[in-house]
Amino acid sequence: MTLVLLPPSEGKTGRSRGRAADFSALSFAQLNPVREQVLETLGKVSASSDAYDVLGVGASLQHEVDRNTRWRTEPAVPVSELYSGVLYDALGYATLSAGSKRRAGNRLLVVSAAWGALRMADRVPPYRLSMSTTLPGLGPLASVWRDPLNAVLAEADGVIVDCRSSTYVAAWRPTREQAAKWVSVNVVRERDGVRTVVSHNAKHTRGLVARHLLESGKDPGTPKALHKLVAERWNAELDRAAGGWTLTVVEHD
Repeated sequence: MTLVLLPPSEGKTGRSRGRAADFSALSFAQLNPVREQVLETLGKVSASSDAYDVLGVGASLQHEVDRNTRWRTEPAVPVSELYSGVLYDALGYATLSAGSKRRAGNRLLVVSAAWGALRMADRVPPYRLSMSTTLPGLGPLASVWRDPLNAVLAEADGVIVDCRSSTYVAAWRPTREQAAKWVSVNVVRERDGVRTVVSHNAKHTRGLVARHLLESGKDPGTPKALHKLVAERWNAELDRAAGGWTLTVVEHD
């Protein structure tokens, strides 16, 4: 079955009331010990005098840093509603059909610096933490999560559609047999025959690609089948890349 890897977004939607996260109800229960370790450390760091420096944020985000200290009691939000960035706006989960939402529940997976891996139905509180962060006593989070994520994702046997940024790819990269079906989605803009890499708009396009895959109802079994499906809507090119494939969506001005 196709697996679509998504990055989290900095923007998150919280709730003023509701139950806290129930670790026993989360996907990938094997990750719970690491989740608790990361969150416990995050809470302590967020209450310290050097919280902004460690987390790489400014004082204007004090309310988000403070919220990190309440991860045990903060109301949890379904992942399908939690993230509010450009990619998730384009994905438009709330407007998907019932069938597409079912497919989203099985196929979409968010790689998170705080929670490791999450599915759409998982409920967690908003948090402020990037995978590029180094937490005192734990080290770089990409290294912290690498082996735990490999343990729960190494058995994925379908096409892996990777919509993550390089920061999150560092936490888990398919290898060996999986690499043959690993497809990173890139976006470029072409003007007068010259191509340039886009960043902000790339998130939007990746969200649209994820939505298209869900709405199609198809489960492409190979990178070439994935390319054919995406090419129904966009000018797309599939190329071999180091350790996998690259699917490049070409936008024209």
